[in-house]
Amino acid sequence: MELGSDTIQRILSKYKFHDVAVQELEKIHRIYPEMKPSTGTYTYNDNTQKDLLKLTGVIPVRYEGRSYNFPIQMWLLDSFPFTPPICLLKPTSHMVLRDGKHVDAKGRIYLPALHNWDYPKSSVVGLLTEMIVKFEEDPPLSSKTTRDNKDPHELLAFVSNLKISDGGVRHHDQPIKVSVIGGGDLGMACLMSILSKCKVDKLVFIDVAESSTKGGSTDLEIFSLPKVEVSKDLSASAGSRVVVVTANAWSSEQSYVSVVQTNVDLYRGIIPTLAHLSSNAVMLIASQPVDIMTHVAWRQSGLPPTRVIGAGCNLDSERLSHALDINLNTHKHAWVVGELSDNKIAVMSNVGLNSNATPEIAPGSSSTKPLLDRAFEITKNRGQRSWSIGLSIADITNSVLTDKKKIHSISTLAQGWSGIGAEVFLSIPCIMGAGGSTRLAGASLGQEEDSKLRESVNSLSNLMGQLRI
Repeated sequence: MELGSDTIQRILSKYKFHDVAVQELEKIHRIYPEMKPSTGTYTYNDNTQKDLLKLTGVIPVRYEGRSYNFPIQMWLLDSFPFTPPICLLKPTSHMVLRDGKHVDAKGRIYLPALHNWDYPKSSVVGLLTEMIVKFEEDPPLSSKTTRDNKDPHELLAFVSNLKISDGGVRHHDQPIKVSVIGGGDLGMACLMSILSKCKVDKLVFIDVAESSTKGGSTDLEIFSLPKVEVSKDLSASAGSRVVVVTANAWSSEQSYVSVVQTNVDLYRGIIPTLAHLSSNAVMLIASQPVDIMTHVAWRQSGLPPTRVIGAGCNLDSERLSHALDINLNTHKHAWVVGELSDNKIAVMSNVGLNSNATPEIAPGSSSTKPLLDRAFEITKNRGQRSWSIGLSIADITNSVLTDKKKIHSISTLAQGWSGIGAEVFLSIPCIMGAGGSTRLAGASLGQEEDSKLRESVNSLSNLMGQLRI
């Protein structure tokens, strides 16, 4: 690879993992020699800039027996390869960019391989391979046609891939079905909130016999709410778009590990079945402790981590943003990150609430910390009541059903994010849509915040190591 120029060497010398980055670049050149390195100045959404290395080239995408060259650009952050590249489609003047499942309106690419980046398991070579496969399934580019120059094949290919909807993703007009697994106050709160917030054709409520959070199913049968089906059989959940799990099985055991183990044992009897019955669903976990139980559900389900998420710190994040906006006149999104415990931390967006730019996490600074601390103080005594969590669950569910691409701080696989090496689930700001979650890129944290995050990683890793999954 052409890395010998003075400009490239100057930029590369500032990379935190210089030697490893060079090895990865050489590997990319061997397999994808058409990806050429150069330097440039990347502009973040907050208008800050940084000199970075980028790879520019084309990838071959086959569609209906013909091959097309899709031009792409990959910006390598200075922590590469331990952090994923920022990937963009760069259509030529003869191409039309389509906002779709894996690419937004500005050409930014979102793929599971980026979401789950975990070097050295992850690599640019693997990312490019997945990119080709996904783009062949759902091409995000087509040829621009003119009145005088129309290729019927390309025009038909473009038209056949258009998806027309009222703001959401329609799955071939299949009924929109959501299931809530687990009764009690939280299960009922989720059901009522989803019924009010979301456009569903059927909402299934399953009261798990082994769960300690039971109740509500009889009253629902008595009063017969429209669109609500009450069942005690997990098979009633088949074909759901979203499966919400609120079931808990608290025991009288004395140790905390033993108490959590009872929940793990309960999950072992229901999660694999739920995943089999709704293999394309997003599984949304609300059982406690939510970070641990989301991790357990992912392990037991066999689903990709982008589609097994926990309610996590979404409620705290929405409250924090509201306090900043209404009480402190700071009109930016904010998210609560980390473990749902005293170690959770707050981060702020780099763009305003009304901005059309895709938000990113702003680096920690002395100016934002007092604001976030004050907003935390305003919200800290509000508690996590069942109806509040239910409203939060409904909001996440709505983002999935409508492919809203709203950012929620949800519990997800954090490995590879901001230097986290362990396999743990923590709340991280994620873009939520019909295909599940896509993590926002990590950001530099203050020393206090980074220490709390690492403490949570160690605590959760230790607890997971004691459980029989």
